[in-house]
Amino acid sequence: MSTSFDANQVLQYQAFSVLVVDDEPGMQAILKKALSKWFSKVDTAGSIEQAETLRLDNHYDLIILDINLPGRSGIEWEEAFNDDERRADVIFMTGYADLETAISALKLGATDFILKPFNLSQMLQSVQRCMDKRLNERLQYALSRDVKRHIVSEIAGCSDKTTQLRYLINQFAPSRASVLIEGESGTGKELVARGVHEASERSGPFVPLNCGAIAPELLESELFGHTSGAFTGAKKGREGLFRVANGGTLFLDEIGEMPLSMQSALLRVLEQRAIRPVGSEKEISIDVRVVAATNRNLQQEVAKGNFREDLFYRLNVLKIDVAPLRERKQDLKELVPFFTKMLSNELGIADPNWAHEDIEALHNYDWPGNIRELKNLIERCLLLGKPPAHYWRELNVTLQPVVAAAQPVEAEVHSDVTVVNGEGYPNSWTLKDVERSHIQQLVDFHDGNKSAAARDLGVARKTLERKYKEWDAEDCGNAE
Repeated sequence: MSTSFDANQVLQYQAFSVLVVDDEPGMQAILKKALSKWFSKVDTAGSIEQAETLRLDNHYDLIILDINLPGRSGIEWEEAFNDDERRADVIFMTGYADLETAISALKLGATDFILKPFNLSQMLQSVQRCMDKRLNERLQYALSRDVKRHIVSEIAGCSDKTTQLRYLINQFAPSRASVLIEGESGTGKELVARGVHEASERSGPFVPLNCGAIAPELLESELFGHTSGAFTGAKKGREGLFRVANGGTLFLDEIGEMPLSMQSALLRVLEQRAIRPVGSEKEISIDVRVVAATNRNLQQEVAKGNFREDLFYRLNVLKIDVAPLRERKQDLKELVPFFTKMLSNELGIADPNWAHEDIEALHNYDWPGNIRELKNLIERCLLLGKPPAHYWRELNVTLQPVVAAAQPVEAEVHSDVTVVNGEGYPNSWTLKDVERSHIQQLVDFHDGNKSAAARDLGVARKTLERKYKEWDAEDCGNAE
């Protein structure tokens, strides 16, 4: 294996810190020079006493530890192995190893054991295994809480505003600067944030957090992590989402709901690019891009005193406004088929054969719930087996009584129509009369669209055309 890491690895390892403990200055210098290319912090110590002082004052993810040291040996450094809060991966190295020593080291929890003399490549391979294991644990945690990770991040739509939205996403993606996304609820702000992350090609995960869904007293711990015993109930330490998202993107949804006390802490993280877990005095360097979203107007919230002005400007380096669906109804032509195909696959049903008018009929509504409301409507239509136009009218149009719709059609045939109990068709009508009236009612319901009416009736359009020809012939005969 090569002793060099690729660019993605270099970025991922930047937030890690290393302590080298060896009594040989030459070994300290070699390892510090090699590891400093990939790690943001590499410290050295010549004894356990020096190392323990550094360990208590700093955070380390990895300790490279010589066993044979003056005074206490590496295996006798009990504090490093028994401190669950400050527990780091440990790679032991020694020039005087025997089987018993190796077993003792591994029992303590050592990650690896390397014999001196070794070449640099061998050491770097061991370091790489340790750090990749840590990165994988963080990634698995990020994936376990990101329940929407399988959602396609494609932004469908052909309107000018959606085209401009895609342009801004691609334009802003390469930067490390913070992004602020504003838009009404349900417009797809998280989808935009995912689009920014994926287009950026950042190596770390996309980690979402709804600031309004976390109790204010728990938000700090959720973001920055905490030490064991930092507060009541904190039996174990945790890393926090900033460290989980290292190398990737932290999406703070509903940022306007963040308490003012937390806003100052977030501002400091954005300026220093370092976090301090709750209960800890150590700062940990991070490489996280923050994308924030809100359905509020943050500038107005600043004027009201509900949001810090300095944080607003720090977040508002790059801004994306997501237009409501009512301002980009042209997107319905793509959104309806897009959600229909996606949801039918999820539900395990065949794609429905919906007509063009099913999409056109949805243009007459302003969609206050935006894309979320549209998606929910389509899902209900699929589950109920009804086309959107039909179901939509059932929900939003007050239909006249059946007889009122039927009477004009049959007025020439039945001048003495009587209604029984004010409901249904008159008892004096024949089955043929009822059939004609019902068909005409559905055609009127679909604004004269016979294809849609035929679909609701469960017959072919040709059947309806044949019926109409028969009725026309009958009407002509009666007129003669």
